[in-house]
Amino acid sequence: MSDWDDTTRWQKRRESGPLLEVSGLDVRFGQEPVLRGVDFTVYPSETLALIGESGCGKTISALSILRLLPPAADVFSGSIRLEGEELLDLPERDMRKIRGRRIAMIFQEPQTSLNPVLTVGGQIAEVLRLHRGLTGGRELNERVAALLDDVGLPDPHRCAGEYPHQLSGGMKQRVMIAMALAGDPDLLLADEPTTALDVTIQAQILDLIENLQERFGMAVLFITHDLGVAARIADRIAVMREGRILETALRKAFFDSPTHPYSHRLFAALPQRLKRRVRAQRTGDLLLRVKDLRVHFPIRKGLLRRTVGHVRAVDGVSLELREGCTLAVVGESGSGKTTLGRGILQIVRPTAGTVSFAGVELTFTHGRPLRRIRSDLQTIFQDPYASMNPRMTVDNIVEEGMIAQKIGKDRAWRQARVAELLEQVGIDPDHRFRYPHEFSGGQRQRICVARALAVDPRLIVCDEPTSSLDVSVQSQILRLLADLQESLGIAYLFITHNLGVVEYLADEVAVMYQGGIVEAGPVEQVFRDPRHPYTQRLLSAVPVVPVPNAIAEP
Repeated sequence: MSDWDDTTRWQKRRESGPLLEVSGLDVRFGQEPVLRGVDFTVYPSETLALIGESGCGKTISALSILRLLPPAADVFSGSIRLEGEELLDLPERDMRKIRGRRIAMIFQEPQTSLNPVLTVGGQIAEVLRLHRGLTGGRELNERVAALLDDVGLPDPHRCAGEYPHQLSGGMKQRVMIAMALAGDPDLLLADEPTTALDVTIQAQILDLIENLQERFGMAVLFITHDLGVAARIADRIAVMREGRILETALRKAFFDSPTHPYSHRLFAALPQRLKRRVRAQRTGDLLLRVKDLRVHFPIRKGLLRRTVGHVRAVDGVSLELREGCTLAVVGESGSGKTTLGRGILQIVRPTAGTVSFAGVELTFTHGRPLRRIRSDLQTIFQDPYASMNPRMTVDNIVEEGMIAQKIGKDRAWRQARVAELLEQVGIDPDHRFRYPHEFSGGQRQRICVARALAVDPRLIVCDEPTSSLDVSVQSQILRLLADLQESLGIAYLFITHNLGVVEYLADEVAVMYQGGIVEAGPVEQVFRDPRHPYTQRLLSAVPVVPVPNAIAEP
């Protein structure tokens, strides 16, 4: 990427004419407008970052380009041209030749985008056969492995033979990126492609996209809520809200002096701009003690599926958490963070070690006694859509835990509590009768936060609860979690790759690498004087957001 004041390269791209032109795009769900006269242009080899809050229309804009809108949506008016060719007028047979080959897309939620009954290598191979003419054999297998290696997956030949459920959230996202790049497209629509990735892999992916642009002249429409990522990769920035483009500017101009008041609010809501809470040292009772926890998964091969080895997802982890405190667990995708959380909750039974919660040894607790403890131990999962029943309305999803734990005197009380919780997390209570697919990714995550709070837990395992949220909503959720902790004394085991969030919310941090804790201690100590080489790499990979001087303190 060129220096901040270097606009020459973008101007040369503009002289070659636009690759994609979207003008006057108006999309409606029934009578409800979703996009309102959207206009933007993408030039060859450039990266246009489309930023804005959840539900503002970013993803719908990308889906409109590929004509993959849900049946309820209708393009009311507007134009979408690829090198002058009107895509809205093409027959479906011709659009299939464009999807994947000329325009590829990285979808926001890899779990729901990957086929669960095919290996990840088989799914990438399908793209190569359809769009690159590779028919099989060694060349196809080597190309699949090379793509997986390009996106930072360890042991790519082994990963190619695994199924999506065998990979972590971040690893699944990298598979999606490999699939999108397999066709060598002219335009890549990247819908939050680094949301589930830790900062080290995020830096690798951004470098990869830039290198591919240099090699193949690929253009990128990069949808993100991360201003640091936009600052790192974009040539131009387009700010979107409520279905409208509010501001479009070159990167330097935007980060030097944004013009729209909403852009100012985005900067003010950055985690590093939030004032860290001044808190007295916590001396509460010990709530959670994990000692030498190990979670190993067998590797089975052959016709008889004999065990030939083990994946040591969690390998000898020990930690403690006191009431009313927050312990953050950070590390790269596949390091074992999520498995650690599930092992603590007994969703995955540990191979060895002990987990003690409020004096109860969970590893030896089963059946009804364990179910009784569930109201004290809750979780917010990484993938909000996969963790909700798509056939249930939001009010039933949030109320379900209260019914299971016999909380509330009657349904009217519980419904009032559901409305209160949804309002707390920024969801209109009138929308509680909708289904999960009717909400954006960030809105679904807020619903999951409300569901976790519904049973008044003492400990919440937060598995990337803000990773899919834009910065403005993220700041609201962080303040909400902080306020709940102050008022109710809830403890958080906070799994995240966003180090700005850690610095704001956490009391202590544990750095996890290859299944073990390599460094732990108070946040200030670890962040300002990291001792382990991996911690040093993690901190150095954090993208820096240049905040304009004119932005006021939140």
